[in-house]
Amino acid sequence: MPASAGGRLQPSEVHVDKREALKEKALEDLRQSEVLMIDGHFDYGNGYHGRVYLNVHQLFRHPSTIWRFAQDLIDVMPSELVQRTEVVAGPATGGALLAHTIAGLLDSRRSLTHPPCSFAPFNNDAGGGFALRRFYRAELKGKRVLLADDVRNTGETFARCAALVHEAGGTLVGTVEIYDRCEPNVDLKVPNIALAEYRAPENFKAGDCPLCTQKVPITRF
Repeated sequence: MPASAGGRLQPSEVHVDKREALKEKALEDLRQSEVLMIDGHFDYGNGYHGRVYLNVHQLFRHPSTIWRFAQDLIDVMPSELVQRTEVVAGPATGGALLAHTIAGLLDSRRSLTHPPCSFAPFNNDAGGGFALRRFYRAELKGKRVLLADDVRNTGETFARCAALVHEAGGTLVGTVEIYDRCEPNVDLKVPNIALAEYRAPENFKAGDCPLCTQKVPITRF
């Protein structure tokens, strides 16, 4: 890694090292706090089984837990994204709780003269998708919007929320999450920032699950 004449890392390199250290620590913290559960046998309730589960109930059980992870997530965000974001939005329930926390913490990182950051939640609709109340549609109009969620699987949730942002007249500037499964099949053409990344093993259809064949008990918690 290049260094200055005095042997010290350049500021940009120091920042990169800090970001990587934060991400490694976050992954370990998520495992130790039993938020990120690996090497189990989980029934996801959607017809699939797998070895990895993000226990969002544990993540949001104590407000101080999500505050700590949200602060670290902001630390790994590019400074330009921190400064440009005007609204943080997220899907109910976990994403909305994270978005609300980030919106408040962003203001603590910016000058007192900077306009305060707003928050907008996406609600579940009757068809199993997401909806945005009229009040929040008006809040997004003409604003730079950061989407937040607790976990990114395929990226489809972010894509549905991004469509609502665009319909409301907002501009999507980025997406952030606590944990990225590294399986996205959607490219929203904006930066995506994850606090922790872990490529989960393949999921299985319940009827073809090798863990069931091996009679490995379903993990309960």
